[in-house]
Amino acid sequence: MADCVIQNWQGEEAGSASVDLAVASSETASHVVHRALVRQMANARQGTASSKTRAEVRGGGRKPWRQKGTGRARAGSIRSPLWKGGGVIFGPKPRDYTQKMNRKERRLALRTAFQGRAEDLIVVEEFADQLSRPKTKEFISALSRWGVAAGDTVLLITSGKDENVYLSTRNISSVKLVLADNLNVRDLLAADRVVITATALERVKENYSA
Repeated sequence: MADCVIQNWQGEEAGSASVDLAVASSETASHVVHRALVRQMANARQGTASSKTRAEVRGGGRKPWRQKGTGRARAGSIRSPLWKGGGVIFGPKPRDYTQKMNRKERRLALRTAFQGRAEDLIVVEEFADQLSRPKTKEFISALSRWGVAAGDTVLLITSGKDENVYLSTRNISSVKLVLADNLNVRDLLAADRVVITATALERVKENYSA
């Protein structure tokens, strides 16, 4: 269990929250999270890489020269893998990289990863009403008030979509915005700091409770 301070838009203390999710045991935690991460990255692969074998390359139907008497090595096709422009030996072909993982195990990995980031968690009040219009500069200032150091990568978790919040953060390369319902292991592990609204935190605890 981890206790967090809830900050308002000005960076002042406005309450407290706790994070207490059912996680994997210390002996299996790293293995479960690693499996979930590998699965997510593998499932993101398109698997569309493809090369042509000598049978698929255009041309090469005629024997380039006679078998004997030329002094050159014998050759039957200009599309041999030994020739420039020829086919590829054991080249890539379209394939499916999808890996399966039980739903309970996926949820366990996500809870374990989220709980493991408790020390880097910053809980803030809902701030959408503070942005009457898209303003990247104001959001960067808010991050500084919340304790995010310059250069830190930030995962911002909100409970719902807000156009002004989205437009204020989309041009910041170090900030990634996700909804509480779309949490994933890779984003949780990749960020230096995790900023989450109090409402989104309650949604996470509700959705991913054991």
